[in-house]
Amino acid sequence: MFDRPDLKSNSLPYFISSNPSSSKHVLGIRREDQSPWERRAPLAPEHVRTLVKNHNIKVLIQPSNRRAFPISSYVDAGAIVQEDLNEASAIIGVKQVSVDSLLPNKIYAMFSHTHKAQIDNMPLLDACLEKNITLIDYEKFVDEKYVRLVAFGKYAGIVGMINILHGLGLRFLALGHHTPFMQIALAHNYRNSEHARMAIRDAGQEIARGLMPKSIGPIIIVFTGAGNVSQGAQEVFRELPIEYVDVKALPEVVQHGAANKVYGCVILREDHLINKETGKYDEEEYLKHPERYTSTFSTKIAPYATCIINGIYWEPSHPKLLHVADANQLVTPPPEWTQNNPKFGCPSLPHRLLAICDITADKGGSIEIVQDTTSIDHPFLLYNPKTDTSVESFLGPGILICSIDNMPTQLPLEATSFFGSKLLPLIPQMLQLDVEKDFQTQTSVPRVVRDAVITANGQLTPKYAYISKLREQQRLKEMKASIGKRILVLGAGFVSGPVVEYLTRNEQVHVTVVNLIQQEMDRLVSTNSRITPILLDVTCHKSELDKLIEDHDCVVSLLPSKLHPDIASLCIKHRRHMVTASCVSPEMQALHDEALTADVTLINEVGLDPGIDHMLAMELFDMIRDNGGRIDSYVSYCGGLPAPEHSDNPLRFKFWFKEISILIL
Repeated sequence: MFDRPDLKSNSLPYFISSNPSSSKHVLGIRREDQSPWERRAPLAPEHVRTLVKNHNIKVLIQPSNRRAFPISSYVDAGAIVQEDLNEASAIIGVKQVSVDSLLPNKIYAMFSHTHKAQIDNMPLLDACLEKNITLIDYEKFVDEKYVRLVAFGKYAGIVGMINILHGLGLRFLALGHHTPFMQIALAHNYRNSEHARMAIRDAGQEIARGLMPKSIGPIIIVFTGAGNVSQGAQEVFRELPIEYVDVKALPEVVQHGAANKVYGCVILREDHLINKETGKYDEEEYLKHPERYTSTFSTKIAPYATCIINGIYWEPSHPKLLHVADANQLVTPPPEWTQNNPKFGCPSLPHRLLAICDITADKGGSIEIVQDTTSIDHPFLLYNPKTDTSVESFLGPGILICSIDNMPTQLPLEATSFFGSKLLPLIPQMLQLDVEKDFQTQTSVPRVVRDAVITANGQLTPKYAYISKLREQQRLKEMKASIGKRILVLGAGFVSGPVVEYLTRNEQVHVTVVNLIQQEMDRLVSTNSRITPILLDVTCHKSELDKLIEDHDCVVSLLPSKLHPDIASLCIKHRRHMVTASCVSPEMQALHDEALTADVTLINEVGLDPGIDHMLAMELFDMIRDNGGRIDSYVSYCGGLPAPEHSDNPLRFKFWFKEISILIL
């Protein structure tokens, strides 16, 4: 139990040191100011007491009434309340420090969120370099096996699980179902996690008594990973009547699972990651070359989940669990779900996946549809994959998203005590660092601390020199985005006109058209002055074609289909996507694996027939299924059936393509 300590009856003393001690042994605890909700501190009063009494460290703390632990508790533990932290050699906090608040020539420890070159925090990194700050990031305190030593992860998981159960209750209600989850509030409404667990146990008892509506089917919670975040979430999950199942059992549970329990499934790397070439998983290879792998999560696991709890560590080189394109399929139910489904009274769910709690809060990360974080005062968004938009609502189509980036502060007393107990042993080691000395020569400082130092002596430390490269990549990416996309259109026949007209509607798109015949090119240029025309015989000048493909972002080939395989090979070589309107030939099909390895998309059959007819057919299928219909047969006729007033031949048939094409259909 973490009750608020009693306030002393006497007024709070604010000490100003008149005889500063050696700054090597002075630690400053800054006031958190990034968010009105931030009530945590890096150390609890008990940890301050240990530093003062056992390590003879002077502790300064900035005043703040927002902290969950009252300032009197820190004073009782031996801390000195002081606004000015200049006396301290090391200053610690939880969240990022504003650039204006950084004191030069100090050691700062925080969650800086800079080691991935996160754009939002690059001004902070630059300020640390400019002000000769030794920047320590808690996230980089790791042991020999790269397991994090100092983290709020467990409490992020605990809070995330409480929050999403609350969100599920409201989402179910919006869909027409009262459930026991309605008894669960957001985490910060409880005095501590035990009070929250009591509410969850009460809800669990109602579930066990069979009070969950049968029409919503079995509830399956999927946990990604087995780290601190996942473990914390599962601690809360186990307060419900539960049954853990293997990944392979998910389809069976969906069909025959019980309603008086909640099913859990813990997903490890080997459950969904496969080598793009071999289709197998090798842990050692993955850790060295994650770019060789792809994830089957979206097809093998997500379609069976009611809710996903995501807590895995992710970097840009790692495969994503869910892409934006995957989400659209996940909210399209199979026909059997919508047949005979009442819209009122006791409706079935519109689709299985109802909610995602992305505790990692990585924007566009492993869960790509999480494009922005939510907040404690606005914790949920409803994402509609069909429109790629989000609204702050529980009612409507889509997936409920909760992705608060400071969840542990919703249980600030416990989170502070938990985190501080992990950080405490490292404080004396951090104070061994000297900002005035060459960082490379300070070999007596323990490895755990040295490896967490991102900046020192006005530059990135060798371990984090890669950040400069990441920033340069970001700069080039931004520059390229400002210039716009470059699309290469091969062919200037009649089909090319509408393509070029459509592409050039966007002023950020630059179109280059390559064609052999001057007359066709002149006709195209006369109707669109924004294109760059190039006269070239691509069959005879392959080196020029090679360079053109390399210089563009995407290739649209409207040339004869027999030329496509050679063009596609060049696209694969330069990792450029390609679009054609032609049918897939055996030669094009043979390039499939090579394109997959290069992560290149070769889209074929997107003309009229095949192409538009397929898209219209799928649109019709989805509409019929969404309205509870069933498709027994479908026959498509495309082209050749003109309006009656133009049916002026005996066959009443006209070609919309070259006559030779009708002979090879």
